[in-house]
Amino acid sequence: MLVVLLPEPEPEAEGLLALMLLHESRREARNLPNGDLVLLDDQDRSLWRRELIAEGCALAERALSSRRFGAYALQAAIAAVLAEAPSAAETDWPQIVGLYDVLLRFAASPVVALNRAVAVAMRDGPEFGLTLIDALLEQGELADYRWAHAARADLCRRLGRKEDARSAYLRALELTRQLPERRFLERRLAELDR
Repeated sequence: MLVVLLPEPEPEAEGLLALMLLHESRREARNLPNGDLVLLDDQDRSLWRRELIAEGCALAERALSSRRFGAYALQAAIAAVLAEAPSAAETDWPQIVGLYDVLLRFAASPVVALNRAVAVAMRDGPEFGLTLIDALLEQGELADYRWAHAARADLCRRLGRKEDARSAYLRALELTRQLPERRFLERRLAELDR
């Protein structure tokens, strides 16, 4: 009798697959037909592929429950919380911030800290996220990262600090080469004058 022993699932491989499935599930909603970006809050969730979300969420949950997870499984868990929210307003930002706290322990980086700062802004208000982003920018590692300046601009805009928002959008534009991203930032900049 031949006995085949299958390897135990590798949590990080499952986490990476979950992350890929969850990102793919929103592909159709992330861009307009002309390629322009659509922010998560503005995406048509009816375009999201629920079967990929279900599969990605199950894989992420299995990876996390193994207690041998790493950065990919944590990123997948964050993507799962975003994908499972019935609407942007119903997103569980406290859970996302908690997952970013754990991710920072596994894979500390300025970009992870920036993403956490945005999640804090969504949970606690733009002034709290802005304080964190300003501290990150002062450290210098994100000085040439366009999305740090775009995030700062958005929070300043939400706080009614138009000139600070304008300056941050202009810096983000200086650092951006892709046309869809440039058009998005240019639209946001033009909206400040309305």
